[in-house]
Amino acid sequence: MIFNYAEFCWTKGYAQTVYNAKVCVDAGWKGSRMVRIGVLVLVTAVIVFLVARLFAGAQAAVPKTGTTAPEFTLPSQESASVSLKDYRGSWVVLYFYPKDQTPGCTREAHNFQVDQSKYSERHAVVLGVSVDSVDSHKKFCAKEGLNFKLLADRDGKVSGAYGSLTNLGVVKFSKRNSFLIDPSGKVAKAYTGVDPARHSAEVLAALDQIRKQ
Repeated sequence: MIFNYAEFCWTKGYAQTVYNAKVCVDAGWKGSRMVRIGVLVLVTAVIVFLVARLFAGAQAAVPKTGTTAPEFTLPSQESASVSLKDYRGSWVVLYFYPKDQTPGCTREAHNFQVDQSKYSERHAVVLGVSVDSVDSHKKFCAKEGLNFKLLADRDGKVSGAYGSLTNLGVVKFSKRNSFLIDPSGKVAKAYTGVDPARHSAEVLAALDQIRKQ
């Protein structure tokens, strides 16, 4: 058998060319796949944003100071119905929060709990509202030692009535907003995007100032 060096070189060169072409095709396919994934992520983000804007536009605005606070009746962690009208003649701190047993919401609830005696001295009650279930509220109160009422706004209608609902379609939660409601049922002060670490203290300070007027 005679070794043909020229044929060997041609065959090797052809194989290398085929290999290089395959590498380019694979690289191109991977690149186009990454582009498709990027486009898909971008389109998904745009859809989520538009849906959020759509649902956000459907809810009421945050009640203004001096207006009548929207009425409601919701179940508490004890499964008993609680209505705003039940507290006529008393000050009401109605605070909305995103989720039971999350760090910020737990800290905010702890501060309200620690200050319960101060609220009692001022003839004020604290009512917390989120879209969590009655059972979730019950577990939250038991775990954290909370004895004020947490209300279950499962469909988000009350949160929406107070301009305090984030609704992304597939998921919804209450915004961290609060309302100080006077004994006649009117909004004395509204807070949006509160700091859970110092919120109870600022509400007590506002309550003292308003009562002196």
